[in-house]
Amino acid sequence: MKKFSKGHHSSLNELNITPLLDLAFVLLVIFIITTPQLSNDLEMNLPSPKKDKPASPPPKIHRITVEASGRIALNDQTVQLPALKEMLVAMKTSERDPTVVVRGAAEVDYSRVISVLDLLQQVDITKVGLATETAH
Repeated sequence: MKKFSKGHHSSLNELNITPLLDLAFVLLVIFIITTPQLSNDLEMNLPSPKKDKPASPPPKIHRITVEASGRIALNDQTVQLPALKEMLVAMKTSERDPTVVVRGAAEVDYSRVISVLDLLQQVDITKVGLATETAH
């Protein structure tokens, strides 16, 4: 009689791993499918390390200021819009790629600043910055 009970208990000692393998394969498939969607495809132009070349002088930055009274100044020299366009054309021909920073006063009618930016676009000056002030 002991023979039968011993044989009956021996089948419980074996572990059926088939459901565990099925679960492992299902999890593996889920991770394989979801992993490519988690990657970020943002292209970045990272700076390259500097080589031992001589330091070039910093580019000259031209400043255009539009004051609250509507006065326009290029590098602290007061100009009118038609004269400003002529000066910008001369600047574009004399320099390869001029850099211009436009600063408008807080109280100025912003259409004056837009007219200056429009002149810069007409002359095809592309390196344009807008100066701002931080709040105190």
